[in-house]
Parts: sequence; structure tokens; C-alpha cells
Amino acid sequence: MNKKFFIAWIVVFVAWMAGSFVVHGVLLHDDYLRLPNLFRTEADAQRYFPLMILAHVILSGAFVWIYSRGVEASPWLPQGIRFGVAIALLTIVPLYMIYYVVQPMPGMTVVKQMVFDGILTLMLGLIAAFMYRPPART
Repeated sequence: MNKKFFIAWIVVFVAWMAGSFVVHGVLLHDDYLRLPNLFRTEADAQRYFPLMILAHVILSGAFVWIYSRGVEASPWLPQGIRFGVAIALLTIVPLYMIYYVVQPMPGMTVVKQMVFDGILTLMLGLIAAFMYRPPART
């Protein structure tokens, strides 16, 4: 772990927190309000916000760590896309499918969760790849 790793970790963390706010706090906000028996109220959720931050610190650190271990000497853009898609297929899609099985969540809400978080994960893959791109040649 070096300076590049920690900088990428911070950048991915900030992007993930901001992206999650857009996805869940804005785009899916009304969907979640229609499910008061499944989700905490906004006021109650705020009490647990430090855990949300900790979760994103862990997620972003692991995300960058995995990327840094598999980065190849090839163009960063396709690597970032491939990594984002792989992580979405490893986490986002199956987890929301499992939640759908065990929670009475509307199917369209689950589809939106998968699509929006999948796009976010793809963007995070691009950010990680950009952060690990080779230095420009002069």
C-alpha cells in the first residue's frame, strides 16, 4: 500500500458516498418512502449514519485494494469498465436479487436499485482505473 492507494481510496470513498446519496437519497427516495415497514425513517436513519460512513470506508478500501492487485499494463478505460461490471455482477445484482427474495420489495424498485447502483459501480471502476493509470509520457 502506497500513496497512490490511499489517494485512490479517498477519491473512491468520496465518489461512492456522493453517488450513493444520489442513487438512494434522491433517485430512490420516493420508492423507499412507500415502504415504511422495510426502511427506517429519515430521522432514525441519521442516528446510524456513522455506520454508513464506516461501511463506505470499508467498501472503497476493498474496492481499490482489489483493483490495485489486478491492474494490468493495458489501457485504463477498458480495465475500469471490466472491473466495474465484474464488481456489480459479484455484489450489486445478486445482493438485490437476494433481498427481493427475502423482503417484500416491489420488483421495479429492485430493478432500479440494480441499474442505478450498477451504473455507480461502473463509474467507481472507471475512477479506480483512472487513479491507477500509467503516468503520461512526455
